[in-house]
Amino acid sequence: MYFCTRKSNKTNNMKKVLLFAAACMMLFGACKQKTEAPAEQNTDNIYQFSVLDGVGNEVNLADYQGKLLLVVNTATQCGFTPQYEALQALYDKYRGQGFEILDFPCNQFGEQAPGTNEEIHEFCTGTYNITFPQMAKIDVNGTDEDQSPLYAWLISKAPFAGFDTTNPVGARLDQMFRSQDSTFDKLPDIKWNFTKFLIDREGNVVRRFEPYEGYEPIDAAIKELL
Repeated sequence: MYFCTRKSNKTNNMKKVLLFAAACMMLFGACKQKTEAPAEQNTDNIYQFSVLDGVGNEVNLADYQGKLLLVVNTATQCGFTPQYEALQALYDKYRGQGFEILDFPCNQFGEQAPGTNEEIHEFCTGTYNITFPQMAKIDVNGTDEDQSPLYAWLISKAPFAGFDTTNPVGARLDQMFRSQDSTFDKLPDIKWNFTKFLIDREGNVVRRFEPYEGYEPIDAAIKELL
């Protein structure tokens, strides 16, 4: 009887030790969860937006996660319209490395993008053989009701920093805008067709290129980020 009682006491003591150890582990785990909060994900990037493509389908820009993007507002009757050829050349050169161009026609500058989305697309594919995604026509500037939310965000991240007046085209644009509004350069908005935004693989705006800037610096910036 003595031995049985002693064995039972040992068993009970062991159970108590195991229960105490389990309680300590649970308490440690709870403390660790409180002190090690999960890292917050960055949502202030281009992936928060959705747009419409040329036929009216919704395009979630989160589908482009991990891609290097060039976002450009375009027009079909502008002096810069031949840039479509250079854009397509960039697309052909880097698409296989995770590069995409998002084309947004806009009729706000001299009404140089007339026509329907279908007519614009037919012109661009027929004249310049573009193969990169072309979205529905939008307003890149304007009020909260009219302006594309995507472009409001792009402008907030890379506001207008002035035209380079050492560039002949930049100087002409500066003169044209300054003759209409001497404080035009204080506004962050889009000034003309074919303004471009380079977006890195994390969805952040890296750089803004004004319409007259050559494609050599754009090519170099793309190459650096790929």
